[in-house]
Amino acid sequence: MNRTLSILAAGACALASLATPAQAAPDVSLTRLDCGTPQAPTAVNQRFSDTYAYGDLKLQFVYSCYVIKHGDDYLLWDTGHAMTAPNVAPKVSVVDQLAKIDVKPEQIKYVGISHYHADHTGQVASFPKSTVLIGQGDWDAISSPKPAQGVNFKPFESWIKGESKVEALTLDKDVFDDGTVIVLRTPGHTPGHSSLLVKLPQTGAVVLVGDAIHFRENYDAFGVPTFNTDRAQTVASIERIKKIASNLKATIIIQHDARDLDKLPVFPVAAK
Repeated sequence: MNRTLSILAAGACALASLATPAQAAPDVSLTRLDCGTPQAPTAVNQRFSDTYAYGDLKLQFVYSCYVIKHGDDYLLWDTGHAMTAPNVAPKVSVVDQLAKIDVKPEQIKYVGISHYHADHTGQVASFPKSTVLIGQGDWDAISSPKPAQGVNFKPFESWIKGESKVEALTLDKDVFDDGTVIVLRTPGHTPGHSSLLVKLPQTGAVVLVGDAIHFRENYDAFGVPTFNTDRAQTVASIERIKKIASNLKATIIIQHDARDLDKLPVFPVAAK
């Protein structure tokens, strides 16, 4: 009798689980923000290839940040130049750009930082309620008692003091635990450099590369800037990004390359 009741109960549970509607997939979208003012084209041969691969090539660099909407949560990827940066400051702050798409600073759950340079971290202090996601090597450099030259530590004062939350990452991080937004470990440009993989329902996979790659020629030729912290890691990270692009048929967005701007809709329109 007890065995019969157990079988009936198990069957009822199975039927109940079949009747439960599947949870709807989260609404995921990606919007580019303008996070700096471009200057005149720059000769790239000497600084951006330690094998002098680019000849007389000159390129105009742009400065991009991105906001990723995941259901009711938001992640901001990089924060661009500070509004006080000479010549390259953005025309409109990140906070004011977010306001144009009805997002307030306190709605930003995470701020993902690709690396510690000033053109990627300048406005992070505008988001003290956000959890910063950053590679362990870069966080160690920022929170060092004597940060090295080029490490933009000042905007992170709230996080250094422990007044705001930080997650220093040693591995990839599945931000929302569903595979749609993943911080990728891509060191080499800096010790803890990260890139971001976003899987959009219509556009497909997109990789925001930070400064793992600076421009298309850099991507094609495995170019290593002379100021990178580790050559072997740089080449390995570019190789990893290329394999991700191949396996996921992902769109690679080179954040500094003006030629990649048209891969995403123009603000305030989001890629979905």
